Amino acid sequence: MNVTAPSGEAAMPSNAEFVARTERYRPELLAHCYRILGSIHDAEDLVQETYLRAWRAFDGFEGRSSVRRWLYKIATMACLTALDTRSRRPLPSGLGAPSEDHRVAVAPEPSVPWLQPAPDALLGAGDPATIVTGKTGVRLAFIAALQLLPARQRAVLTLRDVLGFRAAEVAEILDTTTVAVDSALRRARARLAAAAPVEDDLAEPDEETQRALLDGYVDAFTQADPDALVRVLRADVELEMPPIPTWFTGRRAVVGFLARRVLRPNLWRMVPTRANGQPAAVLYERAGDRRYEAHGVQVLTLIGSRIARITSFNDPGLVSTFGLAPTAGSCAVVSRCPR
Repeated sequence: MNVTAPSGEAAMPSNAEFVARTERYRPELLAHCYRILGSIHDAEDLVQETYLRAWRAFDGFEGRSSVRRWLYKIATMACLTALDTRSRRPLPSGLGAPSEDHRVAVAPEPSVPWLQPAPDALLGAGDPATIVTGKTGVRLAFIAALQLLPARQRAVLTLRDVLGFRAAEVAEILDTTTVAVDSALRRARARLAAAAPVEDDLAEPDEETQRALLDGYVDAFTQADPDALVRVLRADVELEMPPIPTWFTGRRAVVGFLARRVLRPNLWRMVPTRANGQPAAVLYERAGDRRYEAHGVQVLTLIGSRIARITSFNDPGLVSTFGLAPTAGSCAVVSRCPR
């Protein structure tokens, strides 16, 4: 972080001291804000706002709590304030029933503030939530389920069950009582239990199988090979594609939709990556003979040795969040291109 004092504020704390005591918490604060907001872009903005507020107040920090908890208080309250004027961010599966007919008409719904994926590289490997909940703390299914909760319940549940803060600490962060925290947590857990996938369905195969599945999917997609897709998809696979509210269930519908309306030879280029603790790929779409433009990000949910869900975020603006350029060359799998 490189914060400089506004004109007339020369008495602000030094950059070096502030950075030394706070910068280590940035990735976990970003993950925390992302869980509450459902948007990696909004989360980045709120974390930056958190650090600016913290820097301005740093001289008055009295050490009654840890620096980490103090930062969480600022970040959480900033997120709750932001949610006063923002709608929840769903996935298509949170808005209506799926279709089993790939021939139905589909159209984007840009007025909905859709859930966004989050790059693993931004969230950081040191997120304390990985100690408490493992990868489930940032999985798409979990983030989508969180969006069903009222804002303060969302904050309470993430602070208590994801990050492991004690009830008294959460009460201090939210300027409330432990009784109120416990009540909000009970309601949030009950709502989440009805909406979230069962724990067994969240278990992924080992890393070698994950890599093989991702490679197989990328090859099938870029080569427009429906038969190869069938081999890596579960029979009950689901496909959703925000900002399109229509979503599909069943291998016949999913492969039928992709084969008839998406897959074409030499149309797509992909960069394997990871998002939300899951295998993912950044997509580029052909825009000329040798030019491909950013299209979006696909996140894969794996169960056993097959792909159980494809969530295709068709938003070119997400590509830069994954540290990639808005255009790519003609190599089918971009990460394998010769340099």
